[in-house]
Amino acid sequence: MFWAWARALGGIGLLGALLWQVGGGPFLAGLALIDGGALAAALAIGVLTTVCGAWRWTLVAGGLGVRLPLGTAVAHCYRAVFLNATLPGGVLGDVHRAVRHGRDAGDVGRGVRAVVWERTAGQVVQAGLALVVLVAFPSPVRPYLPAAAALVVAGGLGAVLLARALPRAGGSRWARTLRTAVTDVRTGLLARRTWLGVLLASAVMVAGHLGTFLVAARTAGSTAPLSRLVPLTLLALLAMGLPLNVAGFGPREGVAAWAFGAAGLTAAEGVATATVYGALVLVASLPGAAVLLARRRHATQPADPLPADRREGALRG
Repeated sequence: MFWAWARALGGIGLLGALLWQVGGGPFLAGLALIDGGALAAALAIGVLTTVCGAWRWTLVAGGLGVRLPLGTAVAHCYRAVFLNATLPGGVLGDVHRAVRHGRDAGDVGRGVRAVVWERTAGQVVQAGLALVVLVAFPSPVRPYLPAAAALVVAGGLGAVLLARALPRAGGSRWARTLRTAVTDVRTGLLARRTWLGVLLASAVMVAGHLGTFLVAARTAGSTAPLSRLVPLTLLALLAMGLPLNVAGFGPREGVAAWAFGAAGLTAAEGVATATVYGALVLVASLPGAAVLLARRRHATQPADPLPADRREGALRG
């Protein structure tokens, strides 16, 4: 509970700092520019990214030995996207779908780990693609990329060495947890039948989120060329991984304001673009609200105490 409040207060603090720096004009101006074309594009891209996310989840869950039909995964992912977009922290929807699927499958631990690993895989692929794009195109962080790449390589090598050094049996609780994580990665992410699908689904999702951000930039009035916008929007997307937001707003707008300003545009343009993106994502997540309402309606319907044939017989009698 403490961390949930801390994350929410952190997001409020970031938004307050932004309002103090640029005022409320960019937020309101961005929202006023949203039109039907942008909303339709966001909804279409949202279908693609949600289905890809559900497919990735089924692959990872299957690798961990937890059955998950694709249709069920799509419904759960839509509901999670809606909750992530409307609740503080940006991760409560994923927590909900992880626990719910684990309970339905009879193994909460594996259900939670499946969501953790599929989300981690998505973040790793996004970071890798962002690193490639930021190297290829000019951006405010270009001077720091060699150090960032060195840290990524060092972290990867350290993880491999740690996995090889783990004892096969016994050991502390920490060692057992690490062995479980290594086994999960091998079977849920790197297995022959899953790794390519996980990589493909993650790449398509990154492209979809990037496309939505570019739609938001054009909707907000940005005329900068794509070669200039793409690295800036990727930086804002990376900032969304920080769980310090209020209904999705916070770090994304702050990083967009800084990145746009540092790239020779304006902080107000970055804030307007990020605000439009947040609104488009919220609209794209609305099918999740329908899933949530349908689930609640189904749960509140009274159960029929008699089978149909017995009920008809009772009525005739």
